[in-house]
Formats: sequence, structure tokens, C-alpha cells
Amino acid sequence: MKRLLPLYAVAVYAFFYLPLATLAVFSFNASRFTLWEGFSWRWYAAAFADAQLIEATWNSLVIAVVATAVSTAIGTLCAYGLWKRGSAPLTGSLYLSLVTPEIVMGIALLAFFQWVFRFLGIQLGLHTVILAHVAFSIAYVVVVVLARLRTMDAALEEAALDLGATEWQAFRKVTLPMIGPGVAAAAMLAFTVSFDDYVITSMVAGVDSETLPMVIYAMARRGANPVVNSISTMIVVALGVMVLVSERLRET
Repeated sequence: MKRLLPLYAVAVYAFFYLPLATLAVFSFNASRFTLWEGFSWRWYAAAFADAQLIEATWNSLVIAVVATAVSTAIGTLCAYGLWKRGSAPLTGSLYLSLVTPEIVMGIALLAFFQWVFRFLGIQLGLHTVILAHVAFSIAYVVVVVLARLRTMDAALEEAALDLGATEWQAFRKVTLPMIGPGVAAAAMLAFTVSFDDYVITSMVAGVDSETLPMVIYAMARRGANPVVNSISTMIVVALGVMVLVSERLRET
């Protein structure tokens, strides 16, 4: 059985990563099709010259950065509150947003925005996408930061309070530095989830707030386009590095 475990691991990793490796290889293919005709940077140059892709990438970055900043701040404070005043129902309810299908959450957010904005006279746009991303990113932040807090000795914060520090000073100078790697890991995870989201974004986006996953999906539906291969390869590499760094920070 032990001899078969390495083979099993290789098979699982091959199942996961062979399609991505194939995608990366053909992103350098000079041909538009899957017949290899030689190495070329042609499709990467085409991707960087496409105005729609550049605008969509900028929208995705703005949304991901803002949503990450807001959800990390709120999620960290929420995790701290749950750690200090533990509540099983509240902690359990966090997982509801993680297991709820994205299509359900997207429809719910769309209905909520339409109901609220009917009275405010506001249309769907970049702001609604950011709010939606904050809504589903907070749970990821809370789960990661709370796991980090549970490894911390609460006596350290109590010692700071006994030495005359206020609760805010104890949190800022003792607790926050100790959970810093966990907060950074949570922020990177939130950024990855936000940048990569398609289903919820497509539900709440306006006509002027297309994101990169939405443009890629539209291009892929129109037929084989090697530019999609090059864009997807860059996204996989960039987000893969962020995930590895996030995991490293979470373990420190």
C-alpha cells in the first residue's frame, strides 16, 4: 500500500495540473490551433495590445484591491471579536457563505441591490461588484485569521493589560503583530478569490464594469482564441505565486 501512495499522488497531481500545463504550452504556439507550429510570443503581445483586456484587467485589480482592503479590516476585527467572545452560532454561520452556491449568492445580491437602489436611484456598476466581493471575502478572512488567533496564548494580551496598556494598545502592539502573517495570508486569499470570481460578478456588474474573467469567458465562447491561453497562463502563474506565499505566511 505504501508503495502505491507515490503513484496515487502523481496521478492526482497530473489530473490537476496537466490541463494547466497544456494550456501554458499552447500559449506559446505560433498557430491558432492545437497543431504545434513553433515557439512564439505572438499571443502575449496580442493580449497586451487589446484595449478591452487592459480595461478589464484594471477593473479586476481595482475591485480586488479595494475588496481585499475592506474585507481584511472587517474580517480581522470580526475574527478578533469571535476569539474574545466566542459564539458557536455566529462562528458556524460564517461557513454558510462558503458553502452557498455562487449562483444563489449572486442572485440574492442582485435582488438586494435592485431593491435598495430602487429607492436611491443608483445603477449597477463597479461599486456593486466591490460590495459583493466584500460580502463573500469576509468569511475567508475570518476563517484564516480566527485559526491563527486560536494558536495564540491569550495570556500575552492579558499581561499587556496588566502592565497598563489599553485594550486598543494591547491589540495593536501585541495581538496584531503576532497574527500579522495570518492577516497577510487572509488578504492574499481574499485577493485571489475576488480577482478570480466570475459567477457573482456577472450578476451584479454594470455595463461599464466588466472584469477580466467576464471578458475571458466571452472570448472563449466565441471560439478558439490563443489569446485566452496566454491570459489564462499569466493569471494561473500570478495567482499561484500568491497562494504559495499565502500558505507560507499562514504557517509561519
